[in-house]
Amino acid sequence: MEIRQLRYFVTVAETRHFGQAAERLHMAQSPLSQAIRQLEAQVGATLFNRTTRRVDLTPAGEAFLRDALRILDSVEAARERVQRIGDGHSGLLRVGCTGLAAYKQLPQLARIAARELPGLILRYVPDLLTPAQEEALAEDRIDLAVLRPPLRRPGLASRPVARERLTLVVPARHRLAGDEPVRLHELRDEDFVVYGARDSVVDAAVTQACLGAGFLPRRSHEVAETSVMLTLVAAGLGVALLPESALALRVDGVRYVPIAPGGPGTDGADRTADGPASEAPHVDLALAWRADEVNPALARLVEVLEANGFVPPEPPAVPYPDRVPAHPGEAR
Repeated sequence: MEIRQLRYFVTVAETRHFGQAAERLHMAQSPLSQAIRQLEAQVGATLFNRTTRRVDLTPAGEAFLRDALRILDSVEAARERVQRIGDGHSGLLRVGCTGLAAYKQLPQLARIAARELPGLILRYVPDLLTPAQEEALAEDRIDLAVLRPPLRRPGLASRPVARERLTLVVPARHRLAGDEPVRLHELRDEDFVVYGARDSVVDAAVTQACLGAGFLPRRSHEVAETSVMLTLVAAGLGVALLPESALALRVDGVRYVPIAPGGPGTDGADRTADGPASEAPHVDLALAWRADEVNPALARLVEVLEANGFVPPEPPAVPYPDRVPAHPGEAR
C-alpha cells in the first residue's frame, strides 16, 4: 500500500465522484479507478458502492477513511517536522555555560530562543569552566558553549558576546564598601578569595589585573564555586574580583564596588592590566561551537541571537589589496 493510493482514496471519498476526484488529482479517471480497485484488493474489502449516479462509502470504507486520514495527517506532520529541523526552527541543542553566565547571559539567550524558535529544545549544562566546555565541544557532548576566550583547542569557531568589567566584592562593613570606585592598588594588602581551578580564565584575569597595578594578590582562600566565594567574602575572610554579571547574585553581607580604570604600577605609572588607564580590567564572554558543525538549528540560533542584539554583528570583511605599494608615495 502506498501513500499515493491513500490520497486517491480520500479524494474519491470526499468528492463521492470519480470524475471530480480525477480532476482534482490532475489525472485521468481510468487510472484512478484502477488504483482504487488495486487498493480494495490489497485491503481485502470493497470500499465504495458504485452506481451510475452515485459513489458511496461502504461500512468498511467509512472505517478505512478514518485510518487513511490519520495516516495522511501523520505523514504531513512528519514532513513538517523534518522541514522545520532542516531549516533550523526545531531540534535539540545542548548548551554549556560558565557559572556566572547562567545568572545573566543564559536567561537572555533562553528568552530569545523561546520567543523566536519555539520548536527548538535547549538542554543546558551549567557550571563548566572554559577548558571543560572546549573539551565537551570536541567530544560532541555539547553543541554550543557560553565561555570565556581565548580558546585553546583547534577546530572551534566563536563569536564575541560581551565584555564584562571586573567588579570588587567586599564584606558589607569593609573600609572600601562605599559608592566610590576603587583603584586596584588599594587592594595591595587585602586577602583574596579566588577560584582554585588552574584553568580559570577569571582567575587569570584577576592575577593579571593585580600585577598590572603593581602587586600579586594574596590568595588566602581558593574555591570552586561563586556561591562559596561570596559566602567567604560575607564572612569577612577576604575580598574578590568577579565579572560584573555577578551583580545578579544578591548575598547578605557583601557589597559590590566598581573598579576605577587604571591604577599605579610598580613604576608609578597609571595603567591597567592590559592597556591604557581609560580601560578598566575586564574579561570577555563568547559563544563557541565546532567549526565543522552542520546542525542547521545551531546556525539558525546564532542568527536569531545576532538579530536580537545578544551577539554583536560580525564586522564586514576588509578586502585584501591586490598589491602593496613599493613606496609610500606610489599611487594605489
